[in-house]
Amino acid sequence: MIVKILIVLAVLVIGLLVFVALQPAHFRVARSTTIGAPAAALFERVNDLRGWPAWSPYAKRDPNMKTAFEGPAAGLGAIYRWDGNNDVGAGSMTVVDSRPGERVRMRLDFLRPFKGTNTADFTFAPRAGGATEVTWTLNGEKNFVSKAACLFMNMDKMCGGDFEVGLAQLKTLAEAAPTPQGVAVAVP
Repeated sequence: MIVKILIVLAVLVIGLLVFVALQPAHFRVARSTTIGAPAAALFERVNDLRGWPAWSPYAKRDPNMKTAFEGPAAGLGAIYRWDGNNDVGAGSMTVVDSRPGERVRMRLDFLRPFKGTNTADFTFAPRAGGATEVTWTLNGEKNFVSKAACLFMNMDKMCGGDFEVGLAQLKTLAEAAPTPQGVAVAVP
């Protein structure tokens, strides 16, 4: 009887391990919004990491978070480091691609609460009336442990709401800013 129970348990464990191994190795979280501001102006707000605390949802989660900047103030090579409470953890983001008015790509290196490296992209697509569709995307790879953890947590639910809040705050900030002379802006 014990042998049969052990065989059933072994089959269940092997089945679970195979199920975890077959989970997708990549994750992607994306949110978009249309903002009544030119792509160039929005690009500048995202590309300048020193301006992130004004609209980032993470900066507001820990007002005592320690931050440091390295490299240029904006663009390729700009680095933002943070160390905060359990809600924000610790890590850094480095601008690795910066195309004015089109895209800002960052490498995110997380140290706490978990170690990992992911890629964040902000893309800017002009829309009618001087508005811009801004998309915030997070991409990453999952190892076996991450695949197992994602059986119980959903990356889209964990990050998607934060992206929506951040984009809404960016929209509020950008649409309240004065429009450069000669640029027509339509608020959607």
